[in-house]
Amino acid sequence: MNVLWLFAHPDSHSLGGALRDEGLATLRALGHDVRESDLYAMHWNPVVDEIAAVPDDVRAEQAKLTWADAVVFQFPLWWYGTPAMLKGWFDRVFVQGYAYDVRDEDGRTLRYGEGALAGKRALVVVTTGSPAPALGPRGVNGPLPDLLFGLQHGTLFYTGMSVLPPFAVYDADRMTPCAFASAASALRSRLRDLATASPLPFRPQNGGDYGRDHVLRPEVAPGRSGLDVHLG
Repeated sequence: MNVLWLFAHPDSHSLGGALRDEGLATLRALGHDVRESDLYAMHWNPVVDEIAAVPDDVRAEQAKLTWADAVVFQFPLWWYGTPAMLKGWFDRVFVQGYAYDVRDEDGRTLRYGEGALAGKRALVVVTTGSPAPALGPRGVNGPLPDLLFGLQHGTLFYTGMSVLPPFAVYDADRMTPCAFASAASALRSRLRDLATASPLPFRPQNGGDYGRDHVLRPEVAPGRSGLDVHLG
């Protein structure tokens, strides 16, 4: 399998960098072909200078995506979201006609389960200084799936990717050698299942659950609301 590892952390010697190294070594040991985009090391320009422009650096990233069967998106959780560097990567690479406003031969818009990146798998690997309970259902930070919804559902699934459950490492700024060994082992286990793990069951836009107004039909999950209502 062809795997692209997208790394968005300014310090390659950080916990994130160590996990990245473990992940890349694991994938190669499993026989996968691996490419990497280390955005800070690449001095990636995250600023959109021209709407829908496709300069050479953007074309290079799109070529990696076209090549990849699976993409790992690794970043630290900053202010409830991705670093600006990674957000800028999406802004510049996922341009009109490539990742959105994609239509089939009948003119139907392909998104939320369909699109140019359909058939590719996506895994989010995130580190956070928060303890796990604080990112749980009653935690002060809110549930991690809700914080990642915009990325996983509104960006990755939107473009057609099959999104796997995220891999999170908590207490990142209090990591002990023992805790790191446990996290690295868990990451290796997740990567072994990269090709076979069941994706999050997001509802496709054109699968019949949504009406013409893109709202769930009354008979689908009646009485429920919230972000998880979009999981089948």
